[in-house]
This record gives sequence, structure tokens and C-alpha cells, in this order.
Amino acid sequence: MALFGSPGKLSGLLLRIGQCFSAAASIGFMVSAHGFFNSTAFWYCFPSIILVTAILSLAAACSSAGVTVLYSRDLGYCKSPQIPCSHFKASILFAFISWFLLAISSHVTFWLLAAV
Repeated sequence: MALFGSPGKLSGLLLRIGQCFSAAASIGFMVSAHGFFNSTAFWYCFPSIILVTAILSLAAACSSAGVTVLYSRDLGYCKSPQIPCSHFKASILFAFISWFLLAISSHVTFWLLAAV
């Protein structure tokens, strides 16, 4: 039974490459933002993007999105040119893409385990 995203299949390789690219892009955008290391909320979210799996990755993306909403809408930090909120928003976009690809991979792995 050949499922989409199965190990050894081209679709599986493309899923893993997409996950890697999205995670790397998310981290790259976040770290390259001026003032990243001064924003402690983002600094604590950074390791979780690297080390977590499907459910915790979604939680990290959602918490980062929540911090961005707090900074941009509630506190008005994005009005200052010193905090590049566009970098944070791009990082969150790639975090959600990475989670989506990871969720597909986890789903396929679950079905492969159930088929054994």
C-alpha cells in the first residue's frame, strides 16, 4: 500500500524538504530581525520551533502569532522602526507552513504504523 508521503517515495522526500525549508526560513526571518534578542517572548519561542513535533510546533506558531498581535495591535510596538514586525510575521507564516507539512507527515506515519 503506497500512501502519499510514505518513506522511500518522492512525495515523502518532498514533504521532508518542505518541512526543512519552512522551518529554516522561519528561524532565519526571526533571527535576522533587528532587536530579536531584546524581545524575550520571541527568544523563548525560538528553541521550541526547532525541537518540537506536530502538536507543540502548532502551539509555538500560535503563541508567536499571539505575541505578534500583542506587539502590533495592543502595544503599538510596530509603529517604531526599530522593531521589524514584518520579519516576525514572515517567521510565523513559515512556522505554520512547517507545522502543516509536519502534520501531514505525522498523519502518514500514523497510518503506516496502523497498517503493520
